[in-house]
Amino acid sequence: MQVVRNFTSYTPQACVATIGFFDGVHSGHRFLIDQLKTEAHACGLPSAIITFAVHPRQVLQPSFQCELLTTLSEKLELLEKAGVDICFVLDFTPDMAQFSAYHFMQHVLKHQCGVARLLIGHDHRFGRNRSEGFDQYVDYGKEIGMVVSQTKAFSIEGVRVCSSLIRKLLHTAHIFDANTYLGYPYFMKGCVVGGYQMGRKIGFPTANLEVNDVHKIIPKDGVYAAWVKLDDATSHAAMLNIGHRPTLNNGSHRTIEIHILNFDGDLYGKSLQLSFIHFLRSEMKFDSVEALIGQLRNDAAQTAQLLDQ
Repeated sequence: MQVVRNFTSYTPQACVATIGFFDGVHSGHRFLIDQLKTEAHACGLPSAIITFAVHPRQVLQPSFQCELLTTLSEKLELLEKAGVDICFVLDFTPDMAQFSAYHFMQHVLKHQCGVARLLIGHDHRFGRNRSEGFDQYVDYGKEIGMVVSQTKAFSIEGVRVCSSLIRKLLHTAHIFDANTYLGYPYFMKGCVVGGYQMGRKIGFPTANLEVNDVHKIIPKDGVYAAWVKLDDATSHAAMLNIGHRPTLNNGSHRTIEIHILNFDGDLYGKSLQLSFIHFLRSEMKFDSVEALIGQLRNDAAQTAQLLDQ
């Protein structure tokens, strides 16, 4: 997939494109991308995604707390896997926010990106204040030489799939449903950093994960069964705890602690990818360290069973 960020050195070529933030590149997005690729193939043109480096609301509302399903690099990886030919990454600015839909279509989509055919998501709007809609886009397209069409809505068992729904599911630990709508297990990447080393003392050594992007969504506090992929691409079954370790008086510091089953190695400083599979239980305070150890043994056994280890 060709990624275009520097438009001064890019020579536009005719393409079939769609536009959006595409956070998560979830099953609804891929439904749209499949329609895009079908239309592009029929026209003999490359397929293109037009997206943004940061969420537009971060520019329009500096106080907006962005929560991402995917970082930009993760999004680009998923778009490439989806089979898109070109991805245009725009830098959304306050000036761009003032563009009318017509100006955006003519100067950005047509002149900079070379869009010959534009596929619009069934409920997507763009342009200043998002005040115009599909009928206006069609009229503007006729004026500037761009064919504009609209996709069908996408749902799973009557539920319309969208990024905001998946975010809510992650915040409430509905991991199975979130993964269903994503079309893959929710994941995050990070580096293993130094921790309290208490886990090793009680027989459950843990790797403390520092997530690569502060805007990445961290699911609800609790204990999860997960897969961990290391630098060498080897996957390992693991259980993890997100929270404040109340039994061990961790205070207000929130951590992501990963215990890899049947693994004995030094992970400090290594990068890994963590994929959430099952929510086991909420975080809780135990009366003693011994009671905590007993529960951890149960959690490990349940994790092994759920991940068929």
